[in-house]
Order: sequence, then C-alpha cells, then structure tokens
Amino acid sequence: MATELKLPNLGENVHSGNVVRLLVAEGDVIAEQQPILEIETDKAAIEVPSPTAGKVAKILVKEGQTVNVGDPVISVEAEGGGKTEAAKEPPKTASGPAVKPPPAKAEKPAAKPEAQEETEPRKETPEQERRDRVMPAERPAAPPSSVQGNGKRVLVPAAPSVRRFAREIGVDIGAVAGTGPSGRISVGDVKAAARSGKAAGPQPAAAPSAPIAAPPLPDLSRWGEIHREQFTSVRRATARQMTTAWSTIPHVTQFDKADITELEVVRKQYSAKVEKAGGKLTVTAVLLKVVASALKVFPKFNASLDMEKGEIVFKHYFHVGVAVDTPKGLLVPVIRDVDQKNVVQLSAELASISDKTRNGKLTLEEMQGGSFTVSNLGGIGGTGFAPIVNLPEVAILGVARASLEPVFREGSFQPRMMLPLSLSYDHRLIDGADGARFLRWVCEALEEPFLLMLEG
Repeated sequence: MATELKLPNLGENVHSGNVVRLLVAEGDVIAEQQPILEIETDKAAIEVPSPTAGKVAKILVKEGQTVNVGDPVISVEAEGGGKTEAAKEPPKTASGPAVKPPPAKAEKPAAKPEAQEETEPRKETPEQERRDRVMPAERPAAPPSSVQGNGKRVLVPAAPSVRRFAREIGVDIGAVAGTGPSGRISVGDVKAAARSGKAAGPQPAAAPSAPIAAPPLPDLSRWGEIHREQFTSVRRATARQMTTAWSTIPHVTQFDKADITELEVVRKQYSAKVEKAGGKLTVTAVLLKVVASALKVFPKFNASLDMEKGEIVFKHYFHVGVAVDTPKGLLVPVIRDVDQKNVVQLSAELASISDKTRNGKLTLEEMQGGSFTVSNLGGIGGTGFAPIVNLPEVAILGVARASLEPVFREGSFQPRMMLPLSLSYDHRLIDGADGARFLRWVCEALEEPFLLMLEG
C-alpha cells in the first residue's frame, strides 16, 4: 500500500518553498531520513528527509514547482507490499503521545475536506506558534477557522496561501463564499469578493496602511527586445520584507565619519595572527565588537517595538546580523552573543558563516534572532548609502569604502583614513539626538579603542 509523504513544516512562518532538485526517482528504494528533495524557501535551501523507508512509487512534484506545507510530494510503498512506518504509526497530538484512532475509522480513512489539511490559522502567541511548528501528520485535525469582526469564529476551508492573500488585500476570509469542493475558497473567490466590496475585513487600529499597489507595466517589447526571468525565492522574500519595512517604519538616516588611521595600522599588524586562527581581521569584525558595546550603552537600539501592545521590548542578548552579498541575493546571517566573544573569535566566525552563506548552506535558524544589523559595502565602493531597517529590529549600520582625506589637525592638513558610516533607525523609538550620539560613540570607539575598556 502506497503512502503519500507530505511536505513537513520548514520553519517558523515558512508556509511554502520551491522544489530546486529531486533527489530520488520513481522505483528507488529509500531509507528513513534519506533526503528526497531540496526545497528553497525565502532565504535558505533545505534538504527534506523521508520520515520512512520504502520504495518510491510516484513523484508528485516537479523541479521549479512551488509546494505548500502539507502538500504531498512523493508516494512511498513499503517493500513487500506492507504499509510503511508512516502509515502504521497512529497520529500524535501536539502535546502528547500517539493516540489510536477509533476502531470504526480504522478500516476507512476519515473523509475530511481537503482544505482542513494545513489550514490552521496563523497565531501570534509563542505557545500557539510552537504548536504550529508540529508536523502536519502529527497534529490533530482541526477545522480551519477565521475570526470575524464580531469576534465569532467561523469555519473557513481555505489553504494558507489563500488566507494570506486575503489578509494582504484586506478581505475578511470568513465572509468569502467558496466555489470549490466542500465550499473550498480559492484565490479567485477572494478576488471576486474584493471586487464586489462585500467582504472587506476590519483593519486593526495599529496596523499601517497597505502599500500602494504598483501600476501594471506597459508592453515594453514595443521599443525593443526584452526577456523575462522569474523572481528567485530570495528576491521575492527581500522585496516583500523591504516593502513592509519601508511602509511601516519612519526611517531617519544619520551620517558620520570615523578616523581609522591608527586602527588600520593595528589591523595590519595583527592580521597574520588572526589568519592563523582561521579568520580575517576586517573592519567588519572590529565593528561587530564595537556595535555590541554600543548597544549596551544605548539599549534602545537593541530593542523592538510592539505596536499592538504599546510596549518597547528590550533585548538582553546581543546577536548582530551581517549582510552578505551572494549570487542569489542579499542574505543576513546572524552572529550570536557578540558581546561574549573577542575580535579574533568574531573574525573566524564571520569568515566561516560568510562562506556558508555564499555556498547556499545557511539554515533558517542562522538568519533569525538578530537584534541589530551591519551592512558593509566598502569592498565594492561608494561614499555612503541609507540602508533600510530590518524588521523587527530598529536600527542598521551602513559602512562605505574608507579613503584618504585631508583633515585639519594640530594646525595643518594631514592625510587621514576616513570611514563613512550611516545609521538608519526607527524614528518611532529613536530620536535624532539619540541617533547622533550612538553613531558618534561608534566613531570614537573606532578612533580610540581604549574607550571600549572604559565604557564597553
């Protein structure tokens, strides 16, 4: 008997992915936990293992296809014609051991609407988010639902992608009439409801206004030859994240320059020692240590805003994201507990995680939990730029290329190595004076490392 293996939960707030590569073929005999396909999510490539051993009866997806969590990907048949372990194993509850189904349902699978698979509405509390991370096969079936404006919960047979689409365009999914089997709601049903104006959902008071939709492109081929390429998952995720950040956060960008003439002398002096430890002593590695110290002096920059509750969430950890340029787009791995590591350790970890990022081996967990971000474009060039804050953080430091400039010191102009820095921050929490103080502190720490021992 063949059993369909479904795409498991891929991580927090990850609902779908693109099939990059099939790792098995029909007729292959696979072992338990053997990778069966490679999925590319918003910002990571993940190998999906098989939860059971058996023979691949049929492949249900193809390369390049977008697959939602809970969708069947392959059909597996136990060798000898018996049931696979996945088929034999009774379903588990989210918080307890496996529960055997009633005898009446053992002979005949429960006929439930297709929409009830993986349609658990997205929750906001930590306990509910932990429950949502349980694999679909291990969750008890729960009818999909939606909360209407009157607080009542109604059954909503709709896939997560359809529910998300409805939220994004402001449609109350609970008021949409489904035209599919068992009343299943499709994207077309949501669009029809939006056009009729009968299913407009109430907007939370603290929610930002939706970004203005871009007008459709004209026929650009009228003026010459063109070609089109689909967004990669990374580009799609970046576009979505940057649009949300730009339309939500009132940005202010502060500019300053740090005199790193003496720092460059010390950096070159100790470069060989750091290379022996497996790293490279770069300005970014030094900045990580400086930024971690600055976040302790200015705790507002190490916080997040909870607009729904009207609270500032101060973090007592110092995890710094570092923007890395890759062939797939900009990725931001996070270096954890920066305040507890010295510059040599940070240099080695930065080199390691940068290589991992460029080779596409970064996991979702390694890109989450950052409290501040550093983006260094100095290796490419430029005199300055205004980076966009990475939600839910409240600030980001941009670094441009250092250059020799004439600086008036001690009665004469002297050639000094000046490093342009730009600090973008959320003006809802951070005032201009705070931004100027923070950036000046970072500059002085680079110019006078002894300041770190005094205040860091």
